[in-house]
Amino acid sequence: MDVQGFHHVAIQAKDIERVTGFYRDLLGFPELTRHLRADGSLRSIWVGVPGGGFLAIEAAGGEPASTSFRHDAPGLLMLAFRIPKAARAGVVETFSLAGVPLEHETRWSVYVRDPEGNRVALSHHPED
Repeated sequence: MDVQGFHHVAIQAKDIERVTGFYRDLLGFPELTRHLRADGSLRSIWVGVPGGGFLAIEAAGGEPASTSFRHDAPGLLMLAFRIPKAARAGVVETFSLAGVPLEHETRWSVYVRDPEGNRVALSHHPED
């Protein structure tokens, strides 16, 4: 194998515009492209992830699953993104001003949920 790094992660969302807004407008990820179905409806929006790769937000028809922050179900647990330690207070303030409640905090990470309940971490681990 010659794996060379992260390429992308895809998540499904009922309201892809709203979820894209979280990553694009709140986290600052640049919108890269939109993909349409043959009938012209929106199928996917890709946003760039700083440091490489992208997040593909794919349209889904079902309702988002509701799970507790900590649970035993297998599968994707969270999306974790790196921040510098000096940015942490600004991250917390930005979430507060946007009405995004903190789910959990550790000495290295801040945890929130995107508009459809996906767990998102902003972490400066191992920087104390």
